[in-house]
Amino acid sequence: MLAVKDLSISYDGRTNVVENVSFQIEKPSIVGILGPNGAGKSTLIKGILRLIPSSGETYYNGTMLKNVQRKVAYVEQKSAIDYTFPITVRECVSLGLYPSGKLFKRITAQDWKRVEDALKKVHMHEYQNKQIGALSGGQFQRVLIARTLVQEADLIFLDEPFVGIDTVSEKIIMDLLVEFRNQGKTILIVHHDLGKVKEYFDQLILMNKQLIAYGDTKKVFVEDNLIKTYGDSIVVKGDEG
Repeated sequence: MLAVKDLSISYDGRTNVVENVSFQIEKPSIVGILGPNGAGKSTLIKGILRLIPSSGETYYNGTMLKNVQRKVAYVEQKSAIDYTFPITVRECVSLGLYPSGKLFKRITAQDWKRVEDALKKVHMHEYQNKQIGALSGGQFQRVLIARTLVQEADLIFLDEPFVGIDTVSEKIIMDLLVEFRNQGKTILIVHHDLGKVKEYFDQLILMNKQLIAYGDTKKVFVEDNLIKTYGDSIVVKGDEG
């Protein structure tokens, strides 16, 4: 269970960009974080993970999240990652081993087998010796998901993973995230494509600096909540089905 309590974030010490957000995820789920540009979606994730200063507390299964970091994986936006860094696909995925204590230890043959298995899962095994800079956006996103798979995290945060990737990569990633969920993991995804919300997410967090709504997708993804989140100009397709 993930519990976020009274989370607020300010960059200047005066104005909150995220204000008093609280929610509780009770069971393994794929949770979408939605809102307009500037709503604080990515900032919310960084605040939960204490990558930026924030007030409030976050707990995972009753323990403060900062004390169980090995159980947490975070994939930031691709645009924030240096594609020119001289590292192969195989080496990039092996970075997922470090949270389990491999940073100053020799990577074993068994560890490399985990890396290879993860790459096969995302259909990137044949690219394992390529430089990451030679990959397409979708291929690189798959590599980042493989790194998460190697880490064996129980709580996964993904920031706009489907931006700028091909449909094949998106399906491979989404199928794997469903598998993660079915294994008991919880995945939170910053997302912007309203057209795929019902297909992708068990639960939703709608926010615009403050929490607008949280809960099961069928109950939350309704016109009233979307207008509160995005404003009157939002075009809401029928909510049938």
